[in-house]
Amino acid sequence: MDSQEAKQNQPFADIFDEDEAEKSFLLSKPTCIIVLGKPGSGKKTLARKLAQIWKCIFIEALEVIQTNIDEETEYGLKCQELLFKGQNVSEELVTKMILKKIESSEASHFGYVLSGFPSLSEEYMTISQQIEKIKNLKLKPDLLINIKCSDYDLCQRISGQRQHPDSGQVYQRNQWDPNIIEKHNKQKDQHEENEEEDEEVEEEEAAEHPPMKADFFHQLVQRPEDFLENAEERVGMYKDIMLHPLEDLMAEQDCQYLIELDGNQPPDDLLVVSKLCIKKTSNSCYYYFNKQDELFRVLSSYNRIAHRCRWRRSRWGQVCPVALKEGDILMGNPDLAVSFLGKMYILSSPEALKTFMLNPRPYLLPPMPLPPCKVLVFGPPLSGRTTVCNLIAQKYKGKV
Repeated sequence: MDSQEAKQNQPFADIFDEDEAEKSFLLSKPTCIIVLGKPGSGKKTLARKLAQIWKCIFIEALEVIQTNIDEETEYGLKCQELLFKGQNVSEELVTKMILKKIESSEASHFGYVLSGFPSLSEEYMTISQQIEKIKNLKLKPDLLINIKCSDYDLCQRISGQRQHPDSGQVYQRNQWDPNIIEKHNKQKDQHEENEEEDEEVEEEEAAEHPPMKADFFHQLVQRPEDFLENAEERVGMYKDIMLHPLEDLMAEQDCQYLIELDGNQPPDDLLVVSKLCIKKTSNSCYYYFNKQDELFRVLSSYNRIAHRCRWRRSRWGQVCPVALKEGDILMGNPDLAVSFLGKMYILSSPEALKTFMLNPRPYLLPPMPLPPCKVLVFGPPLSGRTTVCNLIAQKYKGKV
């Protein structure tokens, strides 16, 4: 009888309860995306742009290697040592860095956009093992984006790529081939209108994309992997060893969370289609504030969310949520104030601020804010102090 009454009362629960809504968000899973496709189909470009728009963590082999080197992590130092010796970074090391990034606290809060995994190389793990890793991730992908492109079109596009030796920038054929550029300019002149608005737009575009000089074309080089025969070999290898396992993975995915894009479209068009298909499931913003005499009164009116909508005081007040979670009551520094979900949090140190910014969820979930309780057990030797401490810690989920 009680269960029936509970079921009847449940639909009339206050779904707009602020604490429940905040708790629901903190317990929610962030949006995670994997971009799939043939080699050279534009996976990395699309994934990077999606990560920038949705404020997710962009995870890709070269990006992860560079990040670890910049942060001088254990993996980064190993990579740097191998590169200084003129050796390649092993697939095992790259895979471990990618998986560690996926499992990081930062990705647990913001979500991720993964590109280039699974990889064609089976030096460390087979394709099936890599896909099994994806299936067993703690943060499983919510969306699969598959870029489809015919073999002929893809190989022609790859073989038309050129790289500048100094900047490392890669240019497509329509960006460096004088014949194609001249043809495009003629078509543009034919359809040109004499309206002032169009002229202003064209002037802005010309300023953003200045025409390349003739000397610039001669500096571009073709990479060995962009030779037509090498491109055809890579695409053939993809079809032989990776296509069928990926098709099985996509077949298991809910069709409403599987997006297939035409790889012949320009990257910007692919991005527009992706934005229309993807719904952002989480929206977290941070705002920094300056120190003032009357902290909360001034901050609540600064950089408002909307008209007549002030930032609000959190239940932590001026106490640092990171320190409180670790069992210490420390007052926050107003210079390290940050806003999350419309409420203000004051951190006690730059390290605490960085930790909170990476993933605030563990510090805000109930039962926090909970004042720490510290118990001192003392007595003569062999009186059972250790036993009592362990029992108290076990009972109240504390630490000895």
